[in-house]
Amino acid sequence: MSIGGGFVIFVVIWMVVLFIILPIKISSQIENDNIAPGTDPGAPSNPNIVKKFLITTLASVIIFAIIILLTYFEIINLREYFSQQ
Repeated sequence: MSIGGGFVIFVVIWMVVLFIILPIKISSQIENDNIAPGTDPGAPSNPNIVKKFLITTLASVIIFAIIILLTYFEIINLREYFSQQ
């Protein structure tokens, strides 16, 4: 796998994991009865975005490492699979 291909795969994994992690433990401003003026009542009151970015990055690195190991040891070989069809 080339460096560019690896980067693209990592970014795709990171985005998918981010959209899985984002809605976890979110409470809206209206649920907490703490609506900031000028904001939507359905907006998160405390999104913890930095913590979620760190969790997303850690999970993505683990998933990416597994994919790299599977392709390095040729447990999964997509080139061979698609060339047979």
